[in-house]
Amino acid sequence: MLWTGAPELLSLHFRRRCQKGQIMTQRTTRRLAAIAIPAAGLILLAGCAGGSDGSGDGGDDGGESVEFSFMYATSNNLESPYETLANEYMEAHDGVTITTNPLPNDSYGETLRTQLQAGNAPDVIQTTPGSGDPRSVVPLAEAGFLEPLGETAAGLVPEGADALFTVDGEVYGQPMDFTLSTLVVNMSAAAEAGLDDFPATTDELLASCGEVAENGASLVVLAGAAAPNAGLTAQAIAATRVYAETPDWNDQRAAGEVTFAESDGWHDVLQTILDMKDAGCFQPGAEGAGFDAITNGLAQGTSLGSFIPSGSAVEIGRAAPDVEWAIQPFPPADGGDPYLIASSNYTISINAASENKEAAAEFLEWLAQPEQAERFSELSGELPVSGIEGLDLTGTIYEPVVDLLQSGHYAGLPNAFWKGEVYEKLSSGVQGLLTGQKTVDAVLADMDAAWGD
Repeated sequence: MLWTGAPELLSLHFRRRCQKGQIMTQRTTRRLAAIAIPAAGLILLAGCAGGSDGSGDGGDDGGESVEFSFMYATSNNLESPYETLANEYMEAHDGVTITTNPLPNDSYGETLRTQLQAGNAPDVIQTTPGSGDPRSVVPLAEAGFLEPLGETAAGLVPEGADALFTVDGEVYGQPMDFTLSTLVVNMSAAAEAGLDDFPATTDELLASCGEVAENGASLVVLAGAAAPNAGLTAQAIAATRVYAETPDWNDQRAAGEVTFAESDGWHDVLQTILDMKDAGCFQPGAEGAGFDAITNGLAQGTSLGSFIPSGSAVEIGRAAPDVEWAIQPFPPADGGDPYLIASSNYTISINAASENKEAAAEFLEWLAQPEQAERFSELSGELPVSGIEGLDLTGTIYEPVVDLLQSGHYAGLPNAFWKGEVYEKLSSGVQGLLTGQKTVDAVLADMDAAWGD
């Protein structure tokens, strides 16, 4: 059974099935780390506040008043899980005021960098593991912009992923989630389009695209003008083309044993995007579309699926509460095996220039508690950062991929392990493929050049 109905019920389903004490309390062996690419839609640019002058401890005892600011990326005009948690923290701690600053996902990284360099960034900031984009933990920490975190954050780092969260032995990003980066599908719209079963192979998918397009819809809605969505699309397809057969491909690339240009798998990834474009899989004008096209297309059923993080089904579901949603792996080539991109994608960090570090650290400690970890899972629709093995996902949007999760058939988001420039070349390269301004070989050559061999 797939999940249908209000997102709040999905959250309740997780809450009843999560085993308290397992969540965010210990490391697990099947967790990798990567970066976050939030969901769909747009939000008006909100004002940014730097660190405030307040100081001292805020708490239930009504002590000295405390103010600090919290900035995070968002992709729609709904209340973010971060805003909800900030409000609940203020309710539980008299005298604490948190100024929240949501920013659009497609401009968040650049804005954060600009504010950090200017010395007026907020006290608490959303970051991402690894090195893949402007908001990633490693380059920000190496530049001296982030404050080292304590033992609680260190205890949450996924097994084997220390390099994505630490610099010189210090942890700079506190994990928040476990996210699947694959296809979120409106199964109600798919059934109306005659797809009772989602395509199991790429050939079946390409054939279905034409049939769906003839009925005035698209099988996939793509925000081609938004680099994060273009890049995520390629990475989701790479799960079956590259990492299913070579899980350590990133390590091999770092060692100089392989290149993008010489990789049949990466060539197939980009060629598949061209094949989907030629088969009419994407909506008309996909190359110029923004995140709002994803929100509207999925909620209205004019598109069946999109390459977005798994929790997006909950966010978009608020606009279409009667829709049946499911997480589907991108179909492998004939003869291939299904595989996923799944990882810890969201982290929280403290601005090294903050004048409210003590209050910020107390907030992060509170976020790390099992109750708040469970609450974040409820609000975001993502899986908890730990304790996945103890969850019963029957009847949820994750049911189609339960076997893949339990068998460990997934890899972390690739660009968390790359240099930021490499991912930029992939994202802009996919955009170039959509407009006809780039070839597959040119994109792969650009990625190798950005690697710096």
